[in-house]
Amino acid sequence: MKRNTRLSIWAVVIVAVVGIQFIKKSPRNVQTTKLATDITNLYTVPADVESVLQKSCYDCHSNNTDYPWYINVQPAAMFLEGHINDGKRHLNFSDFGSYNKERQLKKAEDLKEEMERDGMPLTSYTILHKGTKLNSDQRTLLTEWANSLISEINLAQIN
Repeated sequence: MKRNTRLSIWAVVIVAVVGIQFIKKSPRNVQTTKLATDITNLYTVPADVESVLQKSCYDCHSNNTDYPWYINVQPAAMFLEGHINDGKRHLNFSDFGSYNKERQLKKAEDLKEEMERDGMPLTSYTILHKGTKLNSDQRTLLTEWANSLISEINLAQIN
């Protein structure tokens, strides 16, 4: 390839990378206090379970996301925001109380299944966030908690 062609390609790439930084960023859904609808305000969540949830789940499944520095760099920001919004759409611990009982039950059952099949947290998350990969004890802890949560939701439906 000719030198001028390579320079032109690099110039276009640089302009594109710089230009993409000016794309309007969506407002962040960050809260510092727990809502009344937070799962910890409605159901029994032992401290050890809450600790694991906060460390490995809350960034994508609550409104208490701890955004990394690269949230301000495009296209990483677009990917990350989409990923977080998708996670919250599937399960949001901050809004758990706004779900009807059937949906709460389904989400608790889904959580149990994800723990049993080693489906969460996603590898793309654990690679970038050291210490968030769940070990077998933590998976067992969350699976057992999901079982008790299912029982608690079922009991709440009866009452």
